[in-house]
Amino acid sequence: MQNCKPVNTPLMVNEKLSLDDASGKVEASTYKSLIRSLLYLTTIKPDIILVASLLSKFMPYPSQAHYHATKRVLRYIRGSTGYGI
Repeated sequence: MQNCKPVNTPLMVNEKLSLDDASGKVEASTYKSLIRSLLYLTTIKPDIILVASLLSKFMPYPSQAHYHATKRVLRYIRGSTGYGI
């Protein structure tokens, strides 16, 4: 994530995530670890509560689309560290 540009929103506008998408599956333990970290961060970054709970629905069977959405949230957090609560 060294060369990733920060983003203005945690999710793409009008992005539809579903359990039955055609993208490849990812390792569930890695995805679960990322989601747990996001849920922990909601205590100090309440603006990600909605997206963290949305992405947590896909913990049993995560796909590439879910993983990329989670990485976008991480880029959002990285770019918004100076904003405060």
